[in-house]
Amino acid sequence: MLAASELLTVLIADDNMTDRMLLSSIVRRQGHRVLTASDGQEAIEVFQARRPQLVLLDAMMPVIDGFEAARQIKELAGEALVPIIFLTSMTEEQALVRCLEAGGDDFLAKPYNQVILAAKIKAMDRLRRLQATVLDQRDQITRHHGYLLNEQRVAKAVFDQVAHSGCLSSPNIRYLQSPYALFNGDLLLAAFTPSGGMHLLLGDFTGHGLPAAVGAMPLAEVFYGMTAKGYGMAEILREMNAKLKRILPVDMFCCATLLYLNFQRQVVEVWNGGMPDGYLRRMASDEHIPLRSRHLPLGVLSRASFQEKTEVFSMVPGDRLFLCSDGVIDTADGDDELFGVERLQRVFELNRNPDLLFEDIHAALKAFRGESRDDVSMVQVEMVEPDSLEQPATIYSDSGASSPLNWSMSLELRADTLKRFNPLPYLLQLLQEIHGLRAQSGALYSVLSELYSNALEHGVLGLDSSLKRNAEGFAQYYDQRNTRLNQLKDGYVRMHFLVQPEGTGGRLTIDVEDSGHGFDARQVIAREAEETGLSGRGLKLIRQLSRSAQWSEDGRSACVEFTWEALA
Repeated sequence: MLAASELLTVLIADDNMTDRMLLSSIVRRQGHRVLTASDGQEAIEVFQARRPQLVLLDAMMPVIDGFEAARQIKELAGEALVPIIFLTSMTEEQALVRCLEAGGDDFLAKPYNQVILAAKIKAMDRLRRLQATVLDQRDQITRHHGYLLNEQRVAKAVFDQVAHSGCLSSPNIRYLQSPYALFNGDLLLAAFTPSGGMHLLLGDFTGHGLPAAVGAMPLAEVFYGMTAKGYGMAEILREMNAKLKRILPVDMFCCATLLYLNFQRQVVEVWNGGMPDGYLRRMASDEHIPLRSRHLPLGVLSRASFQEKTEVFSMVPGDRLFLCSDGVIDTADGDDELFGVERLQRVFELNRNPDLLFEDIHAALKAFRGESRDDVSMVQVEMVEPDSLEQPATIYSDSGASSPLNWSMSLELRADTLKRFNPLPYLLQLLQEIHGLRAQSGALYSVLSELYSNALEHGVLGLDSSLKRNAEGFAQYYDQRNTRLNQLKDGYVRMHFLVQPEGTGGRLTIDVEDSGHGFDARQVIAREAEETGLSGRGLKLIRQLSRSAQWSEDGRSACVEFTWEALA
C-alpha cells in the first residue's frame, strides 16, 4: 500500500475505451486516483479543472492530438513539473523524438507492462517532488534576498545620514562612487576641523552589504566626532584602528587613506594603509607625486603595534589631490587583463584639465572595455586659499547663563606626555563652555594650535622652520620632528588660561611657555612680513586671529588675548 503522501492523481487520456479502462484499472490497483479523457480537448479541460499530478497521454487522438494537448498542458502547468508519459504504439525513432519535443517526459509502448508502468510513475513522481523542492527553495531564497535588500536599504539610509553630515558638498571636493552592491564596501567621509582645515577619508572595507556596514558606522562616528573636537590625525587613526580591531572578525578590515588639508599652512598630511596610490598634482609643474601605502589597513594591528606616522607635503592653491579605490585599477577586460596602475598614470599624463579628470578616467575604462569587479570610488580635492570655504555655523541650544566667567587654570606638559598626548581638543572643549567665545571657536583653535606647535616643535624639539621654505625641506622637517619627539627625555610646555569679566563680555588671556632656547620674536615677525616661502606663517596667523599677541624677548613665552561682548 502506498502512503497517503505518495498517492497521485493521474489523468489518462486515450480515445480507445478498452485501453483507457485497462490503464485505469492498473493505475488504481497501484493505489492512485484516476481521471479520464477520450480526446485531447477533453484532456486539456480536465487538467485545467482538476490539476492532476501526472498525465498518461495517447499520441494519436481526435479533436486535438496528444502532441498539441501536451504543449497546452505544459503551458497551463507553468513552473510546476507535471510529468507527461506518452502512450504510443509508434516505434519509429522520429515519432518518439516528436513525443519528447512536444513536452513529453517519457513514453510507454503498447501493449502495457504493469511493472514498467509502475516504475515509470514512481520515477516521474520523484522528478516532480524534486522540482517542487527546488522551486520552494528558490522562493525561500528570493524572500530572504528581499529581506536582506531591505535591511541593506535601511542600513544605507541610516549610514547616508551619517556619512553625508560632513562637507562632501564643499566646492573644492569632487567625488564619484559607483556601487557594485546596494551597500558597498567603499566609504568616503569629509569634515572641517575647528581650525578651518579639512579631514577626508576614503576607505574600502572587505565585503559588501551588512558586514561592511558593521564597520562603516562606527568608523564614521569616530571620524566625525573626533574631527569636530579638534583631534589630530594620529589620535583619530589610533581610535579608528582600535575600534575596528575590537569589533570586526579577523577576516575583516578597512583599507583607508586619511588626509588633513591645512589651508592656513598650505600643507597636506597623508596616511595610507592598504589603498592604491593617491596622487598630489602640482599644477605649476604638472608633477604627479604618489601618495603610497606605508601601513597595514585599519583593524589589523593591535593598539601597541599600530603605526600612525604620516607624510606631509606642501601645496599651493590650485594643487589637487586624487584618491581612488582598487575598483578602478582592478577593472578587467575580456582577456582578464587588469586596467592597472600604468594605464591610470597614463590618463594623468594626458589630462590637461583637472576638472575633467573623472571623465578622462571613465573614457579610458570604457575604451579598455572592462567591467568593474568591485566598487569604483574616486575623489579629487583642491587646495584653496584660507577662509575661501564657507563652513556651517555651530548651533548651541543653551543660553549661556551657566557660562564660567571668572577663573584661571595652569597645566604643564612634560616629555612623556608630549610624546603621546594632544591637549588641544580638551582645551577647546573647555573654552567653548564660555558662551561668548563660541563664535570665535575656529580662530581660537587655530591660535591654540599655532602656539602649541611653536612651543613643541621650535621650542622643546628645537626644529628649524627654515627647512619648510621649499617642498624638499618638508619631508626632512617632519622626519626630524618624529625622530626628536620619539627620543624626547625632558622638556615641557606650560599653558596658563585666565578668564575675566570685562564690560558686558569678557577677556581670555592665554600664556604659553616652553623649555627651549627661545628665538628673537621681533626678527621672526619682521621676516614674516617679507616671507614668500612655505614657512614663517605661524606668528602672523596668531596676530591676525587674536585681539593682541606678544612674545617675550627671549622668545620662550607668548601671551595672546581674545575678547567678546555679551550676546543678545
